[in-house]
Amino acid sequence: LFAVLVALYEEPEKPNSALDFLKHHLGASAPENPEIEILRLEVAEMKEKYEAVLEENEKLKTKV
Repeated sequence: LFAVLVALYEEPEKPNSALDFLKHHLGASAPENPEIEILRLEVAEMKEKYEAVLEENEKLKTKV
């Protein structure tokens, strides 16, 4: 963080937004990898399946 702040200070043409400068240099504004979105969707799908299995498990427990 210190190095990025020094880079901002030493920048000859000051950016309009210091926050955007920091985000850019810290990698926060980097475009997301398509694989990350695929993995997020997969995690959401797995969570749904997990909830369904838990519900089914509770129903089966009540039958026993």
